[in-house]
Amino acid sequence: MSSLFHKGEAFLAMLLLAAIVLLVFAAGVMRWFGHPLVWSVDVAQLLFVWVAFLGADMALRKRAHIGIDYLVKRLPDSSRALLDVVLGVLVLAFLLTMTVMGYRLTMLNLERQFGDSGISYAFVTSAVPVGCLLLAITLTGQILDTLRGLRSHPKPVFAPAPKAGDIEEVVP
Repeated sequence: MSSLFHKGEAFLAMLLLAAIVLLVFAAGVMRWFGHPLVWSVDVAQLLFVWVAFLGADMALRKRAHIGIDYLVKRLPDSSRALLDVVLGVLVLAFLLTMTVMGYRLTMLNLERQFGDSGISYAFVTSAVPVGCLLLAITLTGQILDTLRGLRSHPKPVFAPAPKAGDIEEVVP
């Protein structure tokens, strides 16, 4: 994907996070003055769901999700990359399933109102198919990148390639 899209995604995530902070702060101040913003919690929750999915996609692109690789990293590079591709395909199948099911959930929630805000609950549930689709696109690119270099320079799908000078733990 283009760098412009990645920058736009990061900007949107930062903008939504800033809106959450300002909204929660304003709600606290207004409550202190005796005029609570009843809808503020609902809108903050809605924005947080979107920030979580955008952040998950940004972390996947940087291969920054937490993983337990104690045994896997001891495999030869090509075996590890192949295992990562298999696991990546399983995760991709899950993400695509969540995209379809999330779309169905969104369609079911078009008429439902989100708390006291008057906003359609579909705005919340639509984060699931959109976020899972973004994650699926990113993961597909990483799987294809790993497959292209499988014979010459195998690298894992999920973990960043080791850099020179990385500290390896000592195993007894």
